[in-house]
Amino acid sequence: MFAISKREFFESFKGVKSIIIIAIFLMTAYFSTKFSDWLLFMNIDFTSQETELIHTFAISVLILVFGMLFTMGLSHDVMNREIHERTVRFLVTRTSRVSIIMGKFLGVVLFWFTCLLTSFLIISIFAHQFDVITFLQSLSLLVYYCACTLLLSVLISKPGFSMFLSMIIGIAFPIFNGWVFFTTNAWISWLKYLLPFYYVNDQDYRFMVIFLLAGVLLFIALKVFKRREC
Repeated sequence: MFAISKREFFESFKGVKSIIIIAIFLMTAYFSTKFSDWLLFMNIDFTSQETELIHTFAISVLILVFGMLFTMGLSHDVMNREIHERTVRFLVTRTSRVSIIMGKFLGVVLFWFTCLLTSFLIISIFAHQFDVITFLQSLSLLVYYCACTLLLSVLISKPGFSMFLSMIIGIAFPIFNGWVFFTTNAWISWLKYLLPFYYVNDQDYRFMVIFLLAGVLLFIALKVFKRREC
């Protein structure tokens, strides 16, 4: 499992898409500190809680709006690439299907953890503080996105089709999630408890539920993969 996750981790850094995404994270982190320092310099009134959040606001928005798109765009073929190229048969003979799924998942999560941690460390240098709650909330969203991506890659066997769907889902997901969160329609509003945005609305520990939601998606992906012919 760890060999698979290590391989997937380093594979995630290859290619133009990964370089672009890493650059976006780093640039967002840098310019968010510059912009937030400018706001503070202008003596704009902020509450104590807003002052703590202002440095990490841009990164949080980036992950909320574009996190699913980035994750699926980069890793949509994390599983179906192996299935399409028939290399999964070699993996199945060497290790269990649980280890394959968990190894792939941990490798992708570790890549995004590294990108996120680097961004927050850059921000902490300028802000002289590390916003632990916002970091963990952002990490929980990325873990959820990775679980969704893995599930999509298991369900869709063709990388080309999964890439097309990943673009659609990546754009539609934050729009749908935001609509469900703000709607007053009782028939729809209950869906917010099944989606992650509801649990990062406040600076508290409700984000832990997102890890549970990601676990459910991962469990479904494992069940589907066990039934799939390799």
